[in-house]
Amino acid sequence: MKYIKSGITLLVLSPLLIAHAAEIRKPSRPNILLILADDMGYSDLGCYGSEIHTPNLDRIANNGVRFTQIYNCARCCPSRASLLTGQYPHQVGINGMGVNLNMNAATIAEVLKENGYHTGMIGKWHLSQTKALENEPEHFRWLAHQTEHGPFSPLKNYPCNRGFEEHYGVIWGVINYFDPFSLVHNEEPVKDVPDGFYMTDYITDKSIDMIDQFSKDQKPFFLYVAHDAPHWPLHARPEDIAKYKDRYLKGWDVLRKERYQRMIDLKLIDPATCKLLPNSSGKSWVDCQEKEKEAENMAVHAAMVDRMDQGVGRIIQKLKDIGQYDNTIIFFLSDNGASYERGYPPGFDRPKFTRDSTMIKYNSDHPGAETTWNYIGNSWANAVNTPFRFWKMESYEGGTCTPFIVSWPKGIKMQENKINRGVGHVIDVLPTCLELAGANYPKTINGLKTNNIDGKDLMPMISGKTKAIHDTLYWEHEGGKAIRVGDWKMSALKKSEWELFNLAKDRNESTNLASQYADKVQQMNTAWERWALGMKIAR
Repeated sequence: MKYIKSGITLLVLSPLLIAHAAEIRKPSRPNILLILADDMGYSDLGCYGSEIHTPNLDRIANNGVRFTQIYNCARCCPSRASLLTGQYPHQVGINGMGVNLNMNAATIAEVLKENGYHTGMIGKWHLSQTKALENEPEHFRWLAHQTEHGPFSPLKNYPCNRGFEEHYGVIWGVINYFDPFSLVHNEEPVKDVPDGFYMTDYITDKSIDMIDQFSKDQKPFFLYVAHDAPHWPLHARPEDIAKYKDRYLKGWDVLRKERYQRMIDLKLIDPATCKLLPNSSGKSWVDCQEKEKEAENMAVHAAMVDRMDQGVGRIIQKLKDIGQYDNTIIFFLSDNGASYERGYPPGFDRPKFTRDSTMIKYNSDHPGAETTWNYIGNSWANAVNTPFRFWKMESYEGGTCTPFIVSWPKGIKMQENKINRGVGHVIDVLPTCLELAGANYPKTINGLKTNNIDGKDLMPMISGKTKAIHDTLYWEHEGGKAIRVGDWKMSALKKSEWELFNLAKDRNESTNLASQYADKVQQMNTAWERWALGMKIAR
């Protein structure tokens, strides 16, 4: 990336922020398992303070390393683009939602496939152009599998044509978990699903099948497991929902307090520099008029995270069964913070009815079934993003900071339950994968010249050889924006003024220092504007 030198302090962190450096070994090229959750809150895993039952991811974290300051791009499409390409989303064509990933942006799969890896993907793509039909009644029939209208986006930008040998999953971004729209195997639509189908289980089953397929020879593999869960609609299996019945009747205020305290106990946060803030929604549980329904919404969200964790456990067991677990590096993260969204009517990617024409109940009193379509809304979203402000889409910590777990038994010798407070970004995943695979980033891809990548290899930070790998990080999405330089971060909502924070003293952006440090605001704004100009961001 281009380093900003205009008087801005480089990103330098205290040695206390990088705890428990790991010893990096050099075994044979590892398998790479990249697991991405969708709209999962920062504190939605047990190892990050949650009450949700996530023993498998907790175990991976306990035997690996948890990061506390790894960032995404605040929204599904931008984060997925940066994750796979090592570049800021605007650089690779993702300046909005449902648009095509540039053909000159080499994906991890494209590079690793050319360097002797098997490459597979299961789950949500959401990186190609999606268009509604002009005829609305026909469009709703299409969403309900009652008619066909050709490819779901340009075929050249399907995962199977962007470096993945095999892809089972959805092309569009939103699904009915029991009968998903835009489900494909490579280029072929999957027209029917069996009774009892549930997307999260399908992703797990196909991941296991692909590991079986790839383990038949000596080549290492790269497997991208891109979950839809726990993105709305709130769809889950009844037995998973039952685990959380009545669990959330105390409400979002109590939940936020409980998770905050667990995070302190786990030493993820320091209460001296990260105080508990009021819910960003401005809503109080005491004033909530639909407590039982709201508690059920959160119970289904928890059930969706729980089922995803069950699947991770099955994948890990498969790797152990075939003797590949120890030399598989696992990355787990979320594409953005929990979603504030609620109240969307049917349209574009939200169906009116099911395949058999049963009408779907939006904002149902009892969510979870295929015939319901619910959302957790902003109050629960902020609670599961504890300790941060805001949620998905915004460039504050609640939108952009992700839980990030790395485990590699054969390559990273760790003591148990270690925490790394270094600062990184999803743009760093591609260069890390290339370093692990001994691969170089190509000068051309698909017959086109590539751009330089923005990301850096994470392994030196994990090993303690460096305390930081970036000087400056940037964000922009639909008018929201941020820039981080060292411990200083500026954030802004759409059409709002910059707010300035010192994250070393104020981890959750509670005290705006912009009026006290006007020169710093101007300096950081100049750097952001220069970056935005280079990204061709309309302002």
